[in-house]
Amino acid sequence: MASKPPAGDPVQDAPQVAEPQHAAAGLPAVGHTLRIAQQQMGVRRTAQTLLKVNQKDGFDCPGCAWPEGDHRHTAEFCENGAKAVAEEATLRRVTPDFFAAHPLADLASRSGYWLGQQGRITQPMYLPEGADRYEAVGWERAFEIIAEELTALSSPDEALFYTSGRTSNEAAFLLQLFAREFGTNNLPDCSNMCHESSGSALTETIGVGKGSVSLEDLHQADLIIVAGQNPGTNHPRMLSALEKAKAAGARIMSVNPLPEAGMERFKNPQTPLGMIKGVALNDLFLQIRIGGDQALFRLLNKLVLQTQGAVDEEFVREHTHGYEEFAAAARDADWDETLAATGLDRAAIERALAMVLESKRTVVCWAMGLTQHKHSVATIREVVNFLLLRGNIGRPGAGVCPVRGHSNVQGDRTMGIFERPAPAFLDALEREFGFAPPRHHGFDVVRSIRALRDGEAKVFFAMGGNFVGATPDTEVTEAAVRRARLTVHVSTKLNRSHAVTGARALILPTLGRTDKDVQAGGRQVVTVEDSMGMVHASRGNLAPASPHLLSEPAIVARLARAVLGPESLTPWEEFEKDYGTIRDRIARVVPGFEDFNTKIARPGGFTLPHAPRDERRFPTATGKANFTAAPIEYPKVPEGRLLLQTLRSHDQYNTTIYGLDDRYRGIKGGRRVVLVNPDDAAELGLGDGSYTDLVSEWKDGVERRAAGFRVVHYPTARGCAAAYYPETNVLVPLDSTADTSNTPASKSVVVRFEQAG
Repeated sequence: MASKPPAGDPVQDAPQVAEPQHAAAGLPAVGHTLRIAQQQMGVRRTAQTLLKVNQKDGFDCPGCAWPEGDHRHTAEFCENGAKAVAEEATLRRVTPDFFAAHPLADLASRSGYWLGQQGRITQPMYLPEGADRYEAVGWERAFEIIAEELTALSSPDEALFYTSGRTSNEAAFLLQLFAREFGTNNLPDCSNMCHESSGSALTETIGVGKGSVSLEDLHQADLIIVAGQNPGTNHPRMLSALEKAKAAGARIMSVNPLPEAGMERFKNPQTPLGMIKGVALNDLFLQIRIGGDQALFRLLNKLVLQTQGAVDEEFVREHTHGYEEFAAAARDADWDETLAATGLDRAAIERALAMVLESKRTVVCWAMGLTQHKHSVATIREVVNFLLLRGNIGRPGAGVCPVRGHSNVQGDRTMGIFERPAPAFLDALEREFGFAPPRHHGFDVVRSIRALRDGEAKVFFAMGGNFVGATPDTEVTEAAVRRARLTVHVSTKLNRSHAVTGARALILPTLGRTDKDVQAGGRQVVTVEDSMGMVHASRGNLAPASPHLLSEPAIVARLARAVLGPESLTPWEEFEKDYGTIRDRIARVVPGFEDFNTKIARPGGFTLPHAPRDERRFPTATGKANFTAAPIEYPKVPEGRLLLQTLRSHDQYNTTIYGLDDRYRGIKGGRRVVLVNPDDAAELGLGDGSYTDLVSEWKDGVERRAAGFRVVHYPTARGCAAAYYPETNVLVPLDSTADTSNTPASKSVVVRFEQAG
């Protein structure tokens, strides 16, 4: 039997702290997976769901975007993927009676953990203006309310349409189509907060804003560099790929401010020996200071240039542009500045260089540790320089590998969820649908918050996600959202964003990945794109949590009909009945999706074309891969301060909190902890177990405070600290963003410590 949700919020005042672990997965992961699944789903439903996760005839995990190989295990999921499935397939329900018993003020006082544990939302809910709690509302009336507000706007650009990475390709395509037919490019999405820096850098340098490797490339690599990433928690199935690469002879270098259990040793639960002993993954761990990655790769590039025969001169000559300017900048790299920026010693960098020079095929993987700094785009450009120098793009076993964090975040962008769409995409939309889409750029996430704050946006519509919980500068963001005339959330479960509303608010409950989707045209499938450009079908197998749920495509189609009316020539009703008709249109608009329906009928789906990988063709402004040369940047921290990075716990997926533990880091029963190097703590007078307020410092002089954090002495890099989000999002200034990409700089927060009040 599944257990009931917690009646009250757990007390988190005194988290227990033990030594961090040095291995990931194994028996503890299996036990934890089964326990969480049983609590949410019960035994029978656990078997029904988990045996279908990531199978060719099953549904795509609603967690991370790591790809599956052609061969699938019976249990093709990780611990955190199983948690994501259990949370969605839970037997717990949030009915109108729940909302009657819990006014908005009560919901706003609850933790994200408590809200998420209550279960699946069963009916559309409406918060009228001036009301103190949500009430049930019919679907037709819900769409009327949205239409009232949207059609009353003085400009379509006063509306914002946000998308979470869980949204399917079909729903994402319809949402951008509706927004643009309505008249706006205000299509912020979760990419704006994570891999926007990657897309910006890669589009400029290689012509495609996505990774260039496949799973097979990882398996064939000689050297894999994992920078600014914690696969053991954030992409656990990646550890299996690293294990396979290691068995084939690859060496692995980890570059990170924190030691992470998954990179130290992986105990693969798929094999008896793996379960017991596991395999050490790291050959070299470079414990870099936060934000020092650009300096590290710049110096490595200098050292490669100085090594006879190390540069792939033919590749550079035939396929690249800007080499001379780049080489001049690289030759100016300074050892002392690099050591100061990185916190590394000379011997460690020389060991890294030796590994680089011994490798003929190198892959660089990265995640938020590289993308959420002011100089993130420049850092990723330097990574590309590093790979171009030795011809490591466009050949087997080599390339760029930005590891996406949410299951279809890459697919949503491919479908046109982007505030700055390419003219060619808009041209294709216009040819296919017969209306003129807007050409001016819309708002990304940060600009959307500013627009709400400044009264320039009045309606906020979110397709999934937890916007308030995911965004920076919490107090500013929440005040901005409360200025809206209407907030709408298409959701499966409760989160903080449902408690922070505009004058009016709607919650529209939707089907999840695990749910069967039956429309007038029969049973439907949706599609997703993984982190390596593979597109495949996803088919839920459970009865929906309520007969009152609508699918995401159905919600968008009905909303479009209510707002655009009979004047729209787009066949919205047809799209709702049969998602194959949506895919037919996608096939004529989005390159690489020709004959879409036929391709997804194949088990495992198909791989999208990628010119740099497939042809060594680089569709950039110069027609070649571009070397770049940018000034070296790294965070400068005043004396008595530390540089804080926000991160996830192991019991967390994005802003979804599964539990209050971080098993690999030795934290149990609480999330308000700050990890500080013992030597830094001694200098600052921070005793292990003491409590402190974190106060961020930025050039605007505004005090941003996160109160009551337990100090944990932890082996972080010197000068650096770490704490969990969303609790520390309050410390991240809204205007502290990456150059070019405008991604919040959540990994570069200067903080001081004040005694807890």
